[in-house]
Amino acid sequence: MKMDRARSDPWQTEEEAESDAVSAVLAGREKHRKNLIPILQEIQHKLGYLSEAAMEAVAEHLSISHSEVYGVASFYNQFRFHPPGKHQIKVCLGTACHVAGGGIILENFERKLGVKAGETTADREFSVERVACVGCCALAPVAVVDEAVEAHIAPSRIEGIFLGFQRQKEQQEKEVREGELSS
Repeated sequence: MKMDRARSDPWQTEEEAESDAVSAVLAGREKHRKNLIPILQEIQHKLGYLSEAAMEAVAEHLSISHSEVYGVASFYNQFRFHPPGKHQIKVCLGTACHVAGGGIILENFERKLGVKAGETTADREFSVERVACVGCCALAPVAVVDEAVEAHIAPSRIEGIFLGFQRQKEQQEKEVREGELSS
């Protein structure tokens, strides 16, 4: 459950919802340093990422420094520090994909979106990240776009992916307009 998309109280700000979620995670955990990674994992599962405020709360709860919490979180590539986009793009840079041009594919996505790997667009529509391997080496280079594997992806295919998103958005807007007219 991502807090920015599914809040039970419509008047609650995103920061308040985040704070409540972090407090709920911490309330169920003993104040031992050994719980640091499981706590961070649970917070990321609830929020989709680790915010500065969340890491500060964890540090206070465990009576350790904020830099220690950040150091652990930044060591593991499973943790992200930016909210994920509505559409997540994962570009494989494992050996087979790297050799087949995965780096060029990543650069094209970054250029198209105006963000670097690990970041999310300002409108939170898209996030792009590099991953070590998605297990489709025979299909290299590969990108996973919203759980769909894009095999043998070429730079020219990237524009088509975004055109598909645009068509999908236009279709949804059309359905909303038609629904309003029929009401």
